Amino acid sequence: MKTTFILNGEKRILNFEPNVTLADSLRDVAGMKSVKIGCNRGDCGTCTIIMNGNAVKSCLILSSEAEGAEIMTLEGLCKDGKLSRLQENMISHNSFQCGFCAPGMIMAATELLEKYPNPSEEEIKEGIAGNLCRCTGYTPIIEAIDITAKEGK
Repeated sequence: MKTTFILNGEKRILNFEPNVTLADSLRDVAGMKSVKIGCNRGDCGTCTIIMNGNAVKSCLILSSEAEGAEIMTLEGLCKDGKLSRLQENMISHNSFQCGFCAPGMIMAATELLEKYPNPSEEEIKEGIAGNLCRCTGYTPIIEAIDITAKEGK
């Protein structure tokens, strides 16, 4: 099977076997290694991407469902080799220890800041809900998102 979509601003055509998830296709066929596969059930959030403007768990989407979609992965946030302000703030606030949750968490936070440029702490918590971090206790992640919002993304 094949599907055509926009990936990080570029038109892509991917060939894949039937019943392959978008997470697997993005990672194994398109080479987007930021798309992590954790639980494969939509529980952990490590496979979170932005699809048509919404943060989604790509392990719950079949590759064929991406036809015509606009998809953004963590790789797409860098512009001219420069990290996004959110990524810089996550680093400077030591938001991650092992980093396994980082791509999904950053993608969820990116979508949050697009929709709510000045979120409250509760909105930040709700925006990253469904993205599990087993290392940091979430406080430095929430702080980095809040600072990014106050800086204007």
